[in-house]
Amino acid sequence: MNVNWKKISVILIDIALTVYLVLAITVFNRPDEKANVCNDVKIGIAGGVVDGFLTQTEIKHILQQQKLYPKGLPMAQVNTRAIEDALNQNPLVEQAQCYKSQNGNLHIELTQRLPVLRVKAENGDDYYIDNHGGIMPNTRYTSNLVVATGAIDKKYAKRALSRIGNIIVHDKFWCNQIEQLNVLSDGSVELVPRVGDHVVYLGRPVNIRQKLDRLQKFYLYGLSQAGWNKYAYISLEFDNQIICTKRNAKQL
Repeated sequence: MNVNWKKISVILIDIALTVYLVLAITVFNRPDEKANVCNDVKIGIAGGVVDGFLTQTEIKHILQQQKLYPKGLPMAQVNTRAIEDALNQNPLVEQAQCYKSQNGNLHIELTQRLPVLRVKAENGDDYYIDNHGGIMPNTRYTSNLVVATGAIDKKYAKRALSRIGNIIVHDKFWCNQIEQLNVLSDGSVELVPRVGDHVVYLGRPVNIRQKLDRLQKFYLYGLSQAGWNKYAYISLEFDNQIICTKRNAKQL
């Protein structure tokens, strides 16, 4: 059997070149972490429809407190897993990811939990509800959110108030118009508006979007003509109707 040594030589050369190129990419061009230091920390915080509580300065402060802020450290000593774990344990963080780049920067990509309502219940509870219905602890931060008061336990807040809060924060008109929610002992809900000296009764926390749509039309075609202070109480409890109680002479 004749062996084609020329063909075999070409194949071996091709294999050698392929191995060299792979090594060149994966080894020879790999930055020397022992020699490189972390030049900068790039922090990205995903935005939302409402302002959250976390800023780049706050993230830096959290890492500094736990002695994990990496700027100036050799890249080989930067523990991205430890940084992720520290941030993910924070009650204001939904998810954090961390990675190194070849230019000596550390990148932190973070999604924060976004508050949609502030709860100040009559039982003394004081916390925030996030956009997923989770409980967020009260913090030193302030946020321009609707405040929910009254007979509220955490189960009710997660189930009902989170849905109402999401509807409000995603609607520019209601964000500006609603100042307070008040939960009565039977679980029904009242609204206190910023404009207009009246209280709006929603009833049970169902069909909230439809009720608010009816109220917005009433504001546009009713109160804008009759006057914002004509009624003391506006009820949206029943479908397809709005019941208004006029302000009496003593209230004028």
